[in-house]
Amino acid sequence: MGQKVHPGGLRLGIIRTWDSRWFDKKNYTDLLHEDLAIRAHVKRKFRQAGISRTEIERVPSANRIKITINTAKPGIIIGKKGAGVEELKRNLIKMTKKTIQINIQEIRQPELDAQLIAENISEQLEKRVAFRKAMRQALTRAVKGGAKGLRIECSGRLGGAEIARRERTFEGKVPLHTLRADIDFAIAEAYTTYGRIGVKVWVYRGDVLMERKIRRPQTEAAKAKAGAEAKAGAEA
Repeated sequence: MGQKVHPGGLRLGIIRTWDSRWFDKKNYTDLLHEDLAIRAHVKRKFRQAGISRTEIERVPSANRIKITINTAKPGIIIGKKGAGVEELKRNLIKMTKKTIQINIQEIRQPELDAQLIAENISEQLEKRVAFRKAMRQALTRAVKGGAKGLRIECSGRLGGAEIARRERTFEGKVPLHTLRADIDFAIAEAYTTYGRIGVKVWVYRGDVLMERKIRRPQTEAAKAKAGAEAKAGAEA
């Protein structure tokens, strides 16, 4: 039976980079759990800020952590005169006992971010919006925003049905096997009175063209000129 590989993991080191950028031989497990705790705290504290990714860079020898929060609503995190960021910084320093630096990165096109799309659909499902309507609205917004392709999948007791099922909708193309294709993938869960409903979103935003040298074939005139120059050099 065919299995699906994570589109983000497949493209690491090619067109994507890691969300955690550090290495430590001795305390790798502890630091990894610390990363998870930091991300959970940020997501829990700013649930309405539209946070897509939290990138973490470390300098283990200096006990310093640099956190970059990618959000659609930076004003909610920053707060009045930066009070929100300062409070978050104090909480994280207390949690990790390390020096913390926080950067806020605004997401310019939230309608093309798979995580935000998935969370938006899950929130609508929790508010009893019809799943087909929620999926279609997200699809329309993404295509208008410039997405080359989009695929949305919901699974669970959709509409309160007794038997769980899976529904899909898509627009355009989503080339999962093309490594240069910029495909964003995310998962979210909706907690309804009927149980959990899973939401998966794939967004194709176009190809990332990497620089490479192209060796162009020589014309007949160029070949003749090169041959004449080589012959003249040999006679000299």
